[in-house]
Amino acid sequence: MSTRSNGPAACLVLACVGCVGTPSVSGLPGVAPSSSAAWTPPREIRVRDSVAARPSVPADLEQRIRRLTLAEVVDLGLRNNPTTRLSWANARAAAAAYGSARGAYLPTIDGDVTATRLKTVASQGRSAVSQSVLSPSLSLTYLLFDFGGRSGTIGAARNALVAADFTHNATLQNVVLQIQAAYFQYIANRALLQAQRITVREAQTNLEAAEERHRVGVATIADVLQARTAASQAELAAQATEGDLQTSRGALALSLGLPANLPYDIDSTAAQAPVAVLADSVDVLIARAVAARPDLAAARAEYEASRAQISVARASRLPSLELNGTGGRTYTSSLPQGGNNYTLSLGLRIPLFAGFSRIYDQRQAAALADAAAARTDALSQQVVFQVFSSYYALRTADRRVRTSEDLMASAQLSNDVALGMYKAGVGSVLDLLTAQSALADARAQQVMARLEWNSSLAQLAHDAGALDERGGSSLRLEPDSASRTPPR
Repeated sequence: MSTRSNGPAACLVLACVGCVGTPSVSGLPGVAPSSSAAWTPPREIRVRDSVAARPSVPADLEQRIRRLTLAEVVDLGLRNNPTTRLSWANARAAAAAYGSARGAYLPTIDGDVTATRLKTVASQGRSAVSQSVLSPSLSLTYLLFDFGGRSGTIGAARNALVAADFTHNATLQNVVLQIQAAYFQYIANRALLQAQRITVREAQTNLEAAEERHRVGVATIADVLQARTAASQAELAAQATEGDLQTSRGALALSLGLPANLPYDIDSTAAQAPVAVLADSVDVLIARAVAARPDLAAARAEYEASRAQISVARASRLPSLELNGTGGRTYTSSLPQGGNNYTLSLGLRIPLFAGFSRIYDQRQAAALADAAAARTDALSQQVVFQVFSSYYALRTADRRVRTSEDLMASAQLSNDVALGMYKAGVGSVLDLLTAQSALADARAQQVMARLEWNSSLAQLAHDAGALDERGGSSLRLEPDSASRTPPR
């Protein structure tokens, strides 16, 4: 008897225990079976995530996907980069918050409709009464004066919006700089690979010359082996650069928000522009950066927002004047035409004591404003240093480009002379291989000098606040760089 009576209860308990176990997700276990096993997500989640991750390639660029200009590359990156979407969303949220804060200048009006049906109980000779009541009403609340608390809140929201907008502009410039760095690195690796392939062909020519001289008996087998070693080294260097080229190509695709295996290519003419020097001095560029850098402008706006919070905290310690009113009309079964009612009040709120919290709130707001001012000053000094450093890095890169061109010319001539002498039988293979190695190094130096100049120019444009969202800049350049000395 006891067993039969407890059986259903036990089953109920077990069922309840099962109900509070691990929940499932689309029929699959909600967690992994153990700490050493992976969780398998439902198929629809995997499909949805993969669809959402697809990048956006505009239709007008699909036809030119294998010859993208620098401006098109930057445009693609800005469209697909999640950082720019994040900063834009923050700016739109700040704009909505500013609009909401400005509503404090207007009264708050609310409507209310109450419908009541009541019936009393018959008692002590009284009959039961049934009645219907309908009471529509409006209420109004309007802050008339509060010693700057309302204006401080609105001012803080306005400056927060300005800071968010300038932060978005700074984010655009940062993303453009990242894209340009990847763009120029890819172009440099491609140019370096082309130079190394030329070196491979020249090494093969030297090997053929050594083999020919050995065949006719005017060179030793050591000459052939040395030339063959040089050719193999040149081939290995080219193969390593091929891997670097594909890596930099994938890095550029990543900066554009595109898959690394997308069949695209770029037009490298932007990186082959003539080298020029700046027409402006470093002091002019520093003054421009201090005035135009969006991140510095955002820091200033955040400081102003912090100052506005001081007014808000101060106003909480002072009286405020508020107008309140209600008006309505009541309809009942006994009064079908209805009757009006209203109230109007003018209230003065006087803060007396709140455990000293209000004065500490004001002190906190003042301290936060001081901290924001210190951050702005620190960023301003950092901006000056960045422009100063980038300016002289660009000047160094300019001289390096011209020096690498002179090195390339002399190395090419030396290699041609060494090859001619070796073929004529009056030069040694060691002299030829030394000249070939110097020429290969000169080609690499020329490529890297051009990369450094392009990168330094983009960095200076960014640091001076002159980098636009198309990848260009408003820096004043002097094209005849060889005929004048850069300004100090």
